[in-house]
Amino acid sequence: MDFTSEHLHDDGVLERELVVGDIPGTLWTPPSGPAPLVLIAHNNGLPKSDPRLVARARFHAARYGYAVATIDATGCGDRPRTPEQERDRAAFRRAMQAGEGTDTVLEDFVGPLVEGAAPDWQTALDALVALPDVQGPVGFSGWAALGIRLATAEPRIAAMGLGAGGYVPRAQREAAPHVTVPLLLMVQWDDEGNPRQRALDLFDAFGSTRKTLHANLGGHLGTPAFELEDGCRFFDRHLR
Repeated sequence: MDFTSEHLHDDGVLERELVVGDIPGTLWTPPSGPAPLVLIAHNNGLPKSDPRLVARARFHAARYGYAVATIDATGCGDRPRTPEQERDRAAFRRAMQAGEGTDTVLEDFVGPLVEGAAPDWQTALDALVALPDVQGPVGFSGWAALGIRLATAEPRIAAMGLGAGGYVPRAQREAAPHVTVPLLLMVQWDDEGNPRQRALDLFDAFGSTRKTLHANLGGHLGTPAFELEDGCRFFDRHLR
């Protein structure tokens, strides 16, 4: 792992850009001592610099004292994409905009994206847990499909806070019963991009005996601000 830049914020959080091989990422660490690590994963290729993701990361580090990391996995953010990935991405966006999301489009786009992203996240995790800033168990926050993929393959993931969950590829839906770590699933009741019943069915399918569902009225971007606090308290219960 190489750190390429760093910035110390007024709240004491140290933000560092990093590279693991050819995987770019960002690490935020709190002002005091080694801390449990939370991986924050964006959905469907948003860049690691997405303002919503950065705000979540800074909140976790500054207010609750977590080390937080994110990466741009293969085909995500500004990393190069193959012509096939660009084609499938365009088809997915057209389907979502038309309100015609289908399993075929979902499998063609999201399925390979998840399978391509998981090894990059595991490579980054190997490097991150070796840092002196990181100590203790690891949490995962964000992209439901990737969270399931990592939780079933990566024993270091000790708790997960997942969002949406309506459009999760078949392989991850089938793997959900094997997810046994504590989890929190947040659902927006009127999410225009994630069918409600699919999200509820996914919650039922998880094998964890310590799972919590938070549902709020509103669309995909309407998650109430208090859910950020609740998500951090969830990690406090299971990572500390």
